[in-house]
Amino acid sequence: MKSVILNLTLLGALMLFSAAELSAQDFTYTPRNPAFGGNFLNYNWMLSSANAQNGLTDPNAASASSRFSSRDRSSLDQFTQSLNRQLLSQISRQLITTEFGQFGLEEGTYNLGDFEITVTPGTDGLNITIIDFANGGQTQITVPNF
Repeated sequence: MKSVILNLTLLGALMLFSAAELSAQDFTYTPRNPAFGGNFLNYNWMLSSANAQNGLTDPNAASASSRFSSRDRSSLDQFTQSLNRQLLSQISRQLITTEFGQFGLEEGTYNLGDFEITVTPGTDGLNITIIDFANGGQTQITVPNF
């Protein structure tokens, strides 16, 4: 008798729960990373989150940033550096005027220590080729005609 009552109770509970309306929704995936189709406004949040979790530091970055930071240098150091820049600028200006003349670069080849400077006219403007014999480097500059 107990098993019949138990079976009827379980059958009634099953019918009660099966009569209730069940609902669900579809799962949709939306990427967060803008590189993979996510919202572009998430970029700053993702970058700041990645930087906050980054435990690696460049050992050279600290010395380079303190070397160039004006907050860490004294007023005397800043003045000395400014004076050095102005002196070097004046010396280089005098050197260029002496070597290339009052009117600037003219066509030809110039030798300055380890450098050879070749100036030739081109279709786009004045072509300047600088060859460094000390390390074998070469640079080409085109000054456009206006």
